[in-house]
Amino acid sequence: MAVGGSFVTHNKVLPGSYINFISKARSLANIADRGTLAMAFKNDWGVEDKIITLDSRDFEKNSVKIFGYSYQDDKLMPIREAFKNAKEIKIFRLGGGDRASLTLGGITIKAKFGGKRGNSIKVKIASNVDEDGYFVYTYLDDILVDEKVITEESFPFSNDFADFSLDGAIEISSGANLSGGTDSNITNLEYSKFLEKIEAEKFDVLLYEGEDIKTKALFESFVKRLRDDEGVKICCVLYDYTKADFEGIVSVKNDKNLVYWTAGALAGANINESLTNKKYDGEYKFECKFSNRELVEAVEKGEFIFYYDDECIRVLKDINTFTNFSPDKNSDFSNNQIVRVLDSVGNDIARIFNKYYLGKVQNDNIGRDMFKSELISYFNELQSIRAIDEFKTEDVVIQKGKEKGDVVVDVIIKPVASMDKLYMKCIIE
Repeated sequence: MAVGGSFVTHNKVLPGSYINFISKARSLANIADRGTLAMAFKNDWGVEDKIITLDSRDFEKNSVKIFGYSYQDDKLMPIREAFKNAKEIKIFRLGGGDRASLTLGGITIKAKFGGKRGNSIKVKIASNVDEDGYFVYTYLDDILVDEKVITEESFPFSNDFADFSLDGAIEISSGANLSGGTDSNITNLEYSKFLEKIEAEKFDVLLYEGEDIKTKALFESFVKRLRDDEGVKICCVLYDYTKADFEGIVSVKNDKNLVYWTAGALAGANINESLTNKKYDGEYKFECKFSNRELVEAVEKGEFIFYYDDECIRVLKDINTFTNFSPDKNSDFSNNQIVRVLDSVGNDIARIFNKYYLGKVQNDNIGRDMFKSELISYFNELQSIRAIDEFKTEDVVIQKGKEKGDVVVDVIIKPVASMDKLYMKCIIE
């Protein structure tokens, strides 16, 4: 297993990529796609104990089957918010519960999944006058979602909403609802299970919309471990959690529901793109009128805040919670656009090294020159999309480390940030 992370001295035991980002002292190969969001979602219908991956087309087309509700339903507003900008979402249903059930004559019907939504399923059985057998109609909120012609030989069978078994005679029924479906309680253990499963997936941004301080701390710890110990450069969006003081944690100010739009926007943002001044185009209503002093305080505290500007709502500044600046880690690390560049560098170079060089290329001058050329090509590509600036080939220095298999690389890069402040002097003559 190839691992990674940061280093203090060249003393690592496991093979992998160890990359440090530090600010230069001052007076003080292919770029991977972005766009994947990971989230746990409280719902009363859906597959349990499993990560499902959706794009916006899957969501619009199959929302009833997957989530038990139409695409336009208010219950699915959080997912619609996230898909405003995210390309793909990995979703884990929190909890589960008892499956609703129904007996019609000799037929036993059980909801496909546990949860209260199963109580909204209705089944009707009618005779097939044209042929042998029966019609089985399945409804959700009195809307027909499945129709089958069955005989005794058809059992057992299933559709997207229920499982059917036969223990006696088939009887005609005008229809009845399933009952007994219940939702389980959501605890920290459910979030721990989600994080355990999502760790094996590839994604860019994680979110937690709740207000429980212990759960926020759980997500913070998870992100810090992946970023610093495993070398997996992700970020996490939380509500009202500036105490993290960490470039991998974004704290939304206005309303907890905004974590969905924010996380989707961060996931979908290209490395040469900033969310500063981005217009909010979601559905939630929230407080966004602040004084200039309040906006200044929010930025100084590391809050991702929305404000009212010219009859629309915009992101004030694309920042994270990192505010404890130092000579080795300056204010650049509070800028999410710059962090996206650095994260892409960390993820991409680790991927290139682990896939094409680790254990495959000799650590001699020829091998190191090959890797150096790969890095130069990669940084030139970053410069071509204006993610970094003023890159020169001599900014990459590569040499052999203490151990025969060690490769030591020093790189100077200058990430580019979007314009966000104008200082102009007008001289009037």
